[in-house]
Amino acid sequence: MKRVIFPLVLLLSACSTAPPRTLPPVVDGTQPGSSQPEATDSVELPDTVEVPVPPPAPSGGAVVALLDRADAYHQSGDISSEAATVERALRIDPNNGRLWNRLASIRLDQGQPRQAEQLALKSNALSRGETRLQAQNWRLVAKARWSMNDSAGARAAEKKARELH
Repeated sequence: MKRVIFPLVLLLSACSTAPPRTLPPVVDGTQPGSSQPEATDSVELPDTVEVPVPPPAPSGGAVVALLDRADAYHQSGDISSEAATVERALRIDPNNGRLWNRLASIRLDQGQPRQAEQLALKSNALSRGETRLQAQNWRLVAKARWSMNDSAGARAAEKKARELH
């Protein structure tokens, strides 16, 4: 039985192979006697080259519009929508320390002091040279720590806020 199956499998496998493929010929594209540009010894280059400058990212206007919407949500007491709107603004401008500060304040209002503390510290990391914002962040950190019963940490944060302001 094995003697019958092996030749049959061999025969079928020979029938199933694809024909060999050949690559298309390379076409030069030039015809004998066609005019080709001749190389010259001197090439004139322009004195200046204009490089297009990409337009500024449209994030500024979008962030401002989102913050206006967040303010409206805040006024109406819809803190969840306010938070979601600030998070959208952060996706557009993730290096904006003021946005992180705003989200930290919202998280504190939502009863999430640990996250509020971390967001305020992130805001400080992004707010080099903005002492007023840094002081505000340290006050947020202090409030968050007070609500977590970390009195020593809260006093240290308040001290840092006073030193900056």
